[in-house]
Amino acid sequence: MLLAGEVKGELARIQPARACCRRAELIGLLHGSGAGRLRTLDHATARTAVHLATSLDVDVDAPRAIAGRGRGTRTRHHLDVRVDRAGLGAWRWRQAPACDRRSFLRGALLGSGSISLTSSGAHVEFVLRAADAAAALRDLLAEMGVGSALSERRGHHVVYLKGQDDIVALLGLMGANRGVLELETQRVGRDVQSRLNRLLNAEEANLGRTVRAADRQLVAIDRLEREGTLARLTSPLQETAAMRRRMPDADLDTLGSALGVSRSAVNHRLRKLVDLTREEDP
Repeated sequence: MLLAGEVKGELARIQPARACCRRAELIGLLHGSGAGRLRTLDHATARTAVHLATSLDVDVDAPRAIAGRGRGTRTRHHLDVRVDRAGLGAWRWRQAPACDRRSFLRGALLGSGSISLTSSGAHVEFVLRAADAAAALRDLLAEMGVGSALSERRGHHVVYLKGQDDIVALLGLMGANRGVLELETQRVGRDVQSRLNRLLNAEEANLGRTVRAADRQLVAIDRLEREGTLARLTSPLQETAAMRRRMPDADLDTLGSALGVSRSAVNHRLRKLVDLTREEDP
């Protein structure tokens, strides 16, 4: 299974050829903080920010390690990258071409997003400091045909995607081809497994019905024989009773083939044998 870190690594390795796309991606990287500062645990993302800023002749400081709070007593070291946001100038989504929009979203995912890929499905979320930035990102995603929702968590604003189609669409827009392939492969695998489970369940149910019906038929045949009724029945009914005894676990098709008659004929004869015992009950 492809790991989530490998998907982000694939995105970080994309190097836009056009300056406008590099600028849009860098602005997306900084979108989560709302300022000219990127804080990340991912070294590839920090290098991407430095590379983009350098290629645009924008002032950028070398990444600096900062101790952050992890779970429990564990300390996690973030990389802090400061970029001259003013040097990037104003940028508006409405006026941006499609390539810049895709680059912006890629930067936003690298800078403030996380990806979770499991056997049960995928989850993508963007964790932002400001509510207006989160709302704006949700609207931007909607304009690109990607559905998302908002929530709050520990003082942060989260834009999250859980729908498989939306996540595939987002990763496709960003250029994460391996991620898209992995998700589609997982989807096909789950569909195949689901269909297989349904077939197995149906087969198990059919087998159960066949066994219960055969048991009723054998009980009826034994009773008819004890009471002397079986010997007075027609030849087809006696032949069917004898075949059922020889093949107690066989289904109707197998019995029909052995007797040289149709499935419906076998079913009719066996039902007649059972009905005869019911007619004799007081």
